Amino acid sequence: MTERTAVEKAVFAALEREPGVNLHRWPVRIEYNVVSRALSLDGEVENIIAKRRAYECVCRIDGVDGVIDRLRVRPGEPRGDGAIRASVTQTLLEEPTLRDCAVHIYHKGVMEALRTPPGSTEVIGLTVTDGVVELTGHVGSLSHKRLAGAFAWWAPGCRDVLNELSVEPPEADNDGEIADALRLVLEKDPLMLHADDLGINVRSGVVALSGVVTAEEERRQAEYTAWYLVGVRDVVNRLEVRRVSGRA
Repeated sequence: MTERTAVEKAVFAALEREPGVNLHRWPVRIEYNVVSRALSLDGEVENIIAKRRAYECVCRIDGVDGVIDRLRVRPGEPRGDGAIRASVTQTLLEEPTLRDCAVHIYHKGVMEALRTPPGSTEVIGLTVTDGVVELTGHVGSLSHKRLAGAFAWWAPGCRDVLNELSVEPPEADNDGEIADALRLVLEKDPLMLHADDLGINVRSGVVALSGVVTAEEERRQAEYTAWYLVGVRDVVNRLEVRRVSGRA
């Protein structure tokens, strides 16, 4: 019991110091298994930044060998699972780079094939439960996996994304892959008006964003989108907001 108490105290102390995590407004519940040295995080957080930073923070605590992340993001627009599922599937079906990918949805244990391209070797399976989107199946590249995950996060009402897509044949991941995927995803984001002008640098999974945008919403959205990608460990947002003055 002493070991468990010490680990829990260390976890809460680290979360208190972590930028973006507000334990007073958004309490986080933890459970530590002394035998497996696994820690689970439960609760609702304000946004994807808080969720990801909390996870990365507790992974560094001595005595924690594994983290089960059950944190859910409070949606800006609460919606039912059916509406979330429809939003994600529509985006997947309309995306040109995924046109050769079969798309299946699962609801109450029943699978429905929405698209099955002839000779397709890629398939994305979609399940939505209590606002949590789960992606299963296999795609041909890490960029496709990250793109599908971002599409799921963009769906109004989404509270979490479990991106279990495998890549076949397997690809070695690296900072360049993350940077390429992030640029691809930002170009697809309708809220990003200046995606081509952004500087993207990735080192050891840490994304640094630089450049100029014209609205705080765009600056914030770029950071959110970076956090949505699998493999991103931190985001440094150096984007500047410069509003364009209208001419008389």
